[in-house]
Amino acid sequence: MKKLLIGNAAVARGAYEAGVNVVASYPGTPSTEITEEIVKFNEIYAEWSPNEKVAAEVAIGASIAGARAMSCMKHVGLNVMADPVFTVSYTGVNGGLVFCVADDPGMHSSQNEQDSRHYAKASKIMMLEPSDSAECKEYTKLAFDLSEKFDTPVFLRLSTRVSHSQSLVELGEREDVKVKDYEKNPAKYVMMPGNAIKRHVEVEKRIEALTEFAENTELNTVEKNGSKIGVITAGVAYAYAKEALGDKADFLKLGMVYPMPKQKIIDFANNYDKVYVIEELDPVIEDHCKALGVEVIGKEVFTLLGEYTPTMIKKAVLGEAEKEVAELSEAIPVRPPVMCAGCPHRGTFYVLKKLGLVVSGDIGCYTLGATPPLQSVDTTICMGASVSAAHGMAKAQGAEFNKKLVSVIGDSTFMHSGITGLIDIVYNKGNNTVIILDNSITGMTGHQENPTTGRTIRGEATKQVDLVALCKACGIEHITVCDPFDIKEFEKVVKAETEREEPSVIIAQRPCALLKTVKYSGVCKITDKCKNCKMCMKLGCPAITLKDDKVVIDSTQCNGCGLCINVCPFGAIEKEEN
Repeated sequence: MKKLLIGNAAVARGAYEAGVNVVASYPGTPSTEITEEIVKFNEIYAEWSPNEKVAAEVAIGASIAGARAMSCMKHVGLNVMADPVFTVSYTGVNGGLVFCVADDPGMHSSQNEQDSRHYAKASKIMMLEPSDSAECKEYTKLAFDLSEKFDTPVFLRLSTRVSHSQSLVELGEREDVKVKDYEKNPAKYVMMPGNAIKRHVEVEKRIEALTEFAENTELNTVEKNGSKIGVITAGVAYAYAKEALGDKADFLKLGMVYPMPKQKIIDFANNYDKVYVIEELDPVIEDHCKALGVEVIGKEVFTLLGEYTPTMIKKAVLGEAEKEVAELSEAIPVRPPVMCAGCPHRGTFYVLKKLGLVVSGDIGCYTLGATPPLQSVDTTICMGASVSAAHGMAKAQGAEFNKKLVSVIGDSTFMHSGITGLIDIVYNKGNNTVIILDNSITGMTGHQENPTTGRTIRGEATKQVDLVALCKACGIEHITVCDPFDIKEFEKVVKAETEREEPSVIIAQRPCALLKTVKYSGVCKITDKCKNCKMCMKLGCPAITLKDDKVVIDSTQCNGCGLCINVCPFGAIEKEEN
């Protein structure tokens, strides 16, 4: 039976068919759907962990205990889990262990464009890279076999287009893979220096064995079309190159991108007048070829930036431009991302903008507080950095600057990596104000549960982290829970806490407007009291627009949240019930 699947769903299917027992992840686009699809298989234990480091450690523990295990993350999540990942390269595995990392060329939903292949080389962990959904499934299954065969964790590298594009996948049955016995083996799993020194020897032997394996594995295939142009490529770039070049080039497709073969590449390149390396992001394959003495054409004709296209490849290799296509006579209006109508964060940023505060921002829907017209967020670095960075800003600029400084961080992001920053403020005698934007869900990646929601990945009831009690336990004595839509009260609280000579936390508590449990009613309407002051336009609500220079509210977008009613100085907005 064949089924049309996105790459992420195909990876999940591959894990199921490979007999995987445990999957632990933290949501992050473009990898999120892998774990969401895995939840559909009752045979697999799955969880959303508080962050990627914890997720990796859960998977590593399951592997040591004898189960096949997997952890999935986006490229920047791999940074968070790097510490245990580098060490498990030394320990090796018991049950098969796979880390699925999804890169984001083009930065569709990310703060940087890093290339995760560097992690494979740095950690000396084997990496496979599929180019479509069928390979996603097959490579996932193979990754677990190779993990156990070579006593190594294995990276499976995806990219946004592979993760989210669809192709046909042949479905198979689940393998009956028994959980292996656990055997006490401190020499293998206790990485104190004396043991680690010996394990490093094994890692280098493993790389030699894997390099030999790379020469003959069917993961690395040659496709001959009788051309004098050779192309070495991998992943989605292979699909683009095939579409662009067809039978006008021969291909060496690398499904195993670390370690890469040596003699196979040399032998392939010797057959051609020109050899191109086509790979998105960094020149990883290109540098490997050049280190072998193979003359290739790479980044001198292809960009280091963003995603590739068949058109780009055809022009660079064949010098052929696409035929002219019809163009629209008018420019297409831009549609920048905005907070949804009824978004609870809108009230927070309206107040912060009004007060003229410096806002240390974080990763989540609320990053959109940096865009017009709210334009409140000053910095966004990585998960949890809003808290720690603000502490550093205050130490650099002093007490008066700190009175105009706040951090904003979501509830899920606070659980991910904000807690330690808050502890740092308390421990090192900081005086910061931290605003936790508690919207009762992990919003940006698609409404995943987290430790503050009281539900597991399967929707089962569980213990709910009490943010007030947690902040108190960190040493914060002044904690205020406030509704950010109560503009006057929220502004009063922010003013008071930023003036305070002690660290404090404001929990801006209002659920995401898209949650099924949120039941706003009616729609807001402009009345004849309107003075056209356009104060409501400063909210940046997508339902509020101008028509003939008059403010109007689009009833098809308005959900009746009422925030505009709270900011109108003339009482000119009223709610009409449906």
